[in-house]
Amino acid sequence: MACPENMFFLIVLFMSGVLAGFGQPDLIATMPRRLDVLTGSCVQIPCSFEIPDQHKNTFNSTISTSGVWTKEDPHFGKCPENVIFNSSETVNIYQGKITGNMSQKNCTTVFFNVTTNYANKYYFRIESQPFRATDTDTFVHIVVRDLPSSPIINVSGEVREGTPVSLNCSAIAPCPEHPPELTWTLPTQFTTENQLQENPDQTKSVLSTVTFTPSYLNHKMNITCTAVYPVGTSNKTTQHTMMLNVSFSPKDTSASISPADPVLVGSCVNLTCSSTANPPVTTFTWFQICGDKPMQVASGQSYSLNVTVGDGGLYYCEARNSHDCGKSKEVQLDIKGQEEPVNAKVFEIVGKTLGLLFLFSLIVFFAWRRRTSRLPSGFDMTDRSQGQNSPPGTVCSNQATVGRGNQ
Repeated sequence: MACPENMFFLIVLFMSGVLAGFGQPDLIATMPRRLDVLTGSCVQIPCSFEIPDQHKNTFNSTISTSGVWTKEDPHFGKCPENVIFNSSETVNIYQGKITGNMSQKNCTTVFFNVTTNYANKYYFRIESQPFRATDTDTFVHIVVRDLPSSPIINVSGEVREGTPVSLNCSAIAPCPEHPPELTWTLPTQFTTENQLQENPDQTKSVLSTVTFTPSYLNHKMNITCTAVYPVGTSNKTTQHTMMLNVSFSPKDTSASISPADPVLVGSCVNLTCSSTANPPVTTFTWFQICGDKPMQVASGQSYSLNVTVGDGGLYYCEARNSHDCGKSKEVQLDIKGQEEPVNAKVFEIVGKTLGLLFLFSLIVFFAWRRRTSRLPSGFDMTDRSQGQNSPPGTVCSNQATVGRGNQ
């Protein structure tokens, strides 16, 4: 007879084994938690299963195994009408088929001609000799819709002017036999690539990738991804629209002066700089043209000053963000009563002209003086004596008489 201590130890081991087996499932099924389905279309339920360790000796994968789907309640023995599909039966409530290989523990199933009555929870069960089990903890919730869910648009990286960018649009494909067709509407040229892909929960979706090079003019423009689902002899369409957020350096930078008319010395003048940029402009800088070189005079989008004589002239501004900067055209600040600055070249031309005139005058003067110094002595005296001794009007006559005498 065993001692009491040994009996107590055996009882503890027995109860531990019973409790350990009591809490374990008889079947472990894996499937999506939810599927959105279109009325009139089909639905594919990705499904796989595992046999717990305590039943692995009972289950024989070489023996034909049936797959059973129950609706709403996993305990179909109480409500046999909840069995909507049994692969071993030729007639079922739901028209469908198991497309997976049950011997490889793949229970993927397709149901056709979905109606609104299909909206419910579904549990999976296997039936094999001598093993039968249902996963009562795992189910797939089928949601039936008249219109498909909108596709989802994702942006890979920053959308920046002049840099190629890719956008992804994905749409669920609950019926992989008839996947949706995806198309894009963009404000610029693009190239696309479409493919059917498998999601982590083994459901299917269609992925469309579009590549294009954005311009700053595309900022805040809409792009649209449209999904067209074939259902029977018709189509069901849904789409997703999003606004492009294009980053770019400052554009259309301009400077303005208020008032724009000439102002008096001592009056107040406001200079304003405007620019378009994304991200917004962080720094505005003002410059005045002094001679041939710009000189920084202020910072800030607005620049106010009490006008002095030296403030007149040309101004421009620069706008800068994290990408680059933009420069405005020059604007003129005019001051009333202030003499217009004379170009240095004008002074140069006038000076040269006056110099030439002075030089020419000197040449003429010295030429006259030289000619005068070369006249014979007494020439002026003879003329004067003839003019004094002859009566008025007789000079030309005497000259004429002398001329004839010589002849």
